[in-house]
Amino acid sequence: MGTGSVAPVPKTALIVVDMVQTYDFSDGETLAGNVEKMIPSLKRLLDKAREADALIVYVNDSFGDWSTDREGLVAKARASDYPHLIDEVEPDDDVLFVLKARHSIFFQTPMDYILDENEIEHLVLAGQATEQCILYSALDAHIRHRPVSVPKDAVAHIHDDLAEASLRMMEINMDATVCAVDDIAFD
Repeated sequence: MGTGSVAPVPKTALIVVDMVQTYDFSDGETLAGNVEKMIPSLKRLLDKAREADALIVYVNDSFGDWSTDREGLVAKARASDYPHLIDEVEPDDDVLFVLKARHSIFFQTPMDYILDENEIEHLVLAGQATEQCILYSALDAHIRHRPVSVPKDAVAHIHDDLAEASLRMMEINMDATVCAVDDIAFD
């Protein structure tokens, strides 16, 4: 038997971006249609993360209301024209819920602290929108030397062409692993 050591497997967290949503904006109907298609994959991803006891963090836009919280945002999503989009992916009470100001999960949030406290080395980004918040979050993770995987069947977009370009940019320029939910492993 050899005396060599095996490299440790990076600890992975699932980051669910902007899934608590009302879709009350100009491209909302288009985005909601694409979200509806990816919900089964996102649910499978959430189940995989829970089975592995991986850290799950929901990061959601505050929509300019800094007095809101998880319950307030979920209530607004349930009162929208798209309450069915939250049914299977609503954040459980036992997951972390972080409010963000703008596109990136890192911009003016405690994400770095949360990830460091939990010794997270690898991020799986899921949610919406591929060409906006997912892209900017992947870039911010990359400049922080935090490896990222993006399961393309668990992200939703507004514009097909921009989403494809964004996934390609994440893969080529940010060294992100663009894959399918079935290829994701939480260790």
